[in-house]
Amino acid sequence: MKIIRFLTSENVVCLGCGYDGTTAMELEGSIYEDVRETGQRIKVEKLLAPVDPRAIIGIGLNYKLHAKETGVPLPEHPVVFMKNPGAAAAHEDPIVIPGVCADKPEVDYEAELAVIIGRDVKNVSPENALESVLGYTCANDVSARRWQKHGGAGQWVRGKSFDGFCPFGPVLFTRDEIKDPQDLGVQCVLNGETMQDSRTNDMIFSVAEIIAYLSQSTTLKAGTLVLTGTPEGVGFTRKPPVYLKPGDVVEIKLEGMDTLRNKVVSE
Repeated sequence: MKIIRFLTSENVVCLGCGYDGTTAMELEGSIYEDVRETGQRIKVEKLLAPVDPRAIIGIGLNYKLHAKETGVPLPEHPVVFMKNPGAAAAHEDPIVIPGVCADKPEVDYEAELAVIIGRDVKNVSPENALESVLGYTCANDVSARRWQKHGGAGQWVRGKSFDGFCPFGPVLFTRDEIKDPQDLGVQCVLNGETMQDSRTNDMIFSVAEIIAYLSQSTTLKAGTLVLTGTPEGVGFTRKPPVYLKPGDVVEIKLEGMDTLRNKVVSE
């Protein structure tokens, strides 16, 4: 199923499927348990992020060519960081250049395959890990590089957690819709120019391996959003560097999925 979360004209949050750009078939029930069609189509006033994330966990340096372009050896284990759930944003929401970054913004794009955990899971094996997945969608792990490298005392969280720094969506593709998450094209298009163009088969750690690793002696709650890493072509490795600026339009494309689009603005 292809599920959206949206606001109605009465400002009510709803779930839907069969989105045609204007209306959607209303769904009832919990997205994590049993959703059913009501038989009623409803006007979509505004698309929301597909879920309100319980937590946001990111994986860094998870594409071979991205590790190479940064000059960092391939990691032996997944490089894990967190993003504030308050950074979550939806399709067409603005990516805001923070006021505290005004002097040297250095705000970068990162196209990623996002995974949404569908049930509480702990100590799962790689062989069974994908059974815990609710679905997949597009994400942009927006990163303020100066804050990531110098403003967080060696931790990445601060530079990746400003408001609007985690747009994802617009549509959640349930796991039965995606035959193989390790065989998807992933792109970032900035103002019509393709900046990142890779495939998820370049991942160092597969989606299943990531979930298994994160669940070791740790409960991943339903609604956890896992960002699986970005491929080569990010802005800070380019010569000269390419950073986001007000007026830019960033599109994240995953093969077979609806495009995530956001415009960049100043705070």
